Amino acid sequence: MTEEEMRKRLAGLRVEHRDLDAAIAALSAAESQDQLQIARLKKRKLRLKDQIAMIEDYLTPDIIA
Repeated sequence: MTEEEMRKRLAGLRVEHRDLDAAIAALSAAESQDQLQIARLKKRKLRLKDQIAMIEDYLTPDIIA
């Protein structure tokens, strides 16, 4: 993967992460809460967060002071 492709992937993951956050909030506010569905969305959101962190770490070089 090139750096440009990784940045595009990162942007897509961030959008999906925000969308999941909105979906979780909507389900939590709903009158008939589906706890299993909310838990699945939260797990997916955590996996996305891990992927985002991994790509950010790769794109941000370590600076030795």
